[in-house]
Amino acid sequence: MAKKSKIAAELRRQKMVARYAERRAELRRASVSPHLTQAERDAAMAALHALPRDASPTRLRNRDAVDGRPRGYLRVTGTSRVRFRQMALHGQLPGIVKSSW
Repeated sequence: MAKKSKIAAELRRQKMVARYAERRAELRRASVSPHLTQAERDAAMAALHALPRDASPTRLRNRDAVDGRPRGYLRVTGTSRVRFRQMALHGQLPGIVKSSW
């Protein structure tokens, strides 16, 4: 189980990314637009750099939906490898069976 502070920080980052997503997209389009002057593109880039760091989606970390474990994340189920194995063995994941040969 991850520390509650780490889980809370990740939720805070997700909210900030959502809040600034439209503004970031607009500034990114303006910073590479060939229709604008170089000064306008530079101003857009400066405004983009002035946004909070946590507003960048690359700062987000995939975490286990149940306990917040940051490593061994499986996108298919949204859980970590440890939780995936535990849920599969208990039959809580439909269509997943333990292989044997």
